[in-house]
Amino acid sequence: MIAQLTAADLIRPSEKKLARLYDVFLVLGGSVLIALCTQVAIGYPVPVTGQTFAVLMAGMLLGSRRGALCVLTYIGQGAAGLPVFAHGKAGIAALFGPTGGYLIGFVAAAYLVGALAERGWDRRAGTTILAMVLGNCVLYAGGLLWLTCLASLFGKSLGGSVLAVGLVPFLAGDILKILLAAALLPAGWKLIRHFGFEKSAQMR
Repeated sequence: MIAQLTAADLIRPSEKKLARLYDVFLVLGGSVLIALCTQVAIGYPVPVTGQTFAVLMAGMLLGSRRGALCVLTYIGQGAAGLPVFAHGKAGIAALFGPTGGYLIGFVAAAYLVGALAERGWDRRAGTTILAMVLGNCVLYAGGLLWLTCLASLFGKSLGGSVLAVGLVPFLAGDILKILLAAALLPAGWKLIRHFGFEKSAQMR
């Protein structure tokens, strides 16, 4: 399938230096957005947050490389001591806690949905839903694998089975996030096509 422009590419400058500055701005801005969405956190040890929505939307809007870099930047900020993780946590120790596997899964998920968006999957509701579902599967794979490792080491300290702690509480919220993305992204592309922004970007 032929690669297509992502939403972020529509206003990307054609001059190389400006384009690089633009990409840096997107990556840093996206990492800040993820951090802000993460602070709305409910539950323990793996809280329900707006983080997964922000991660997947970053991938869909920015594309595979910038989306993954955005998440890596966010993780780097937290590892460096900034209180950007859920419940204001920070530091290397947070990467080895119950949410550590999800953080790594976020990188792969952002890259995957970004690659799909680069192939036009964010332009129709059906393919947007499928991309978001696949992204969620990837991030949950990382999270549940790490929780399984912790459970094998610490037994009942997680407060329940791996699935009960790391998957089931989030399914209803994930469905709402997926439906929201399926409404917003295709609608956004309709507006883009209506005003001719895509053709203008392709002509640059």
